[in-house]
Amino acid sequence: MNSPKQITIQQPRRGFTLIEVLLVLAILGVIMALVVPQLLGTQQQANIDATRLSIKGVEQGLQMYALDHDGQLPTTSEGLQVLIENPGNDTKWKKPYLDDTTMLPKDAWGNPFQYEFPGPNHPNNLKADIWSFGPDKQDGTDDDIDNWTVQSE
Repeated sequence: MNSPKQITIQQPRRGFTLIEVLLVLAILGVIMALVVPQLLGTQQQANIDATRLSIKGVEQGLQMYALDHDGQLPTTSEGLQVLIENPGNDTKWKKPYLDDTTMLPKDAWGNPFQYEFPGPNHPNNLKADIWSFGPDKQDGTDDDIDNWTVQSE
């Protein structure tokens, strides 16, 4: 007597093979290698642009200060602090001269702006020098952002 043959139905395959998983990871790695540097470069440029805008805001605050002080800007020793608080007995000081009245703006990397008046980088020293140390946070390097260098857009 022959025993009946048992027929097995093969279930469809589920899951991925190791080669398929490795192939997907390799493709994702290539995509990341192409995209991440572009995103980082875009962020760096956004930080530079934001710092330039902040410098322009400080310049506007200085102009308003000068209007109340017979055209005079604060000295280097007085600094930018006079834009947000009266240094003491200044009767010409009328209001905070910046939008944020509690603290001085900082560059996109969290560092305070540098200020010098009279500004040696401006003709006739009639304008203040304002600058950021830039991404490397070191003064005097090529990545410094300032208000005296003509920026090509």
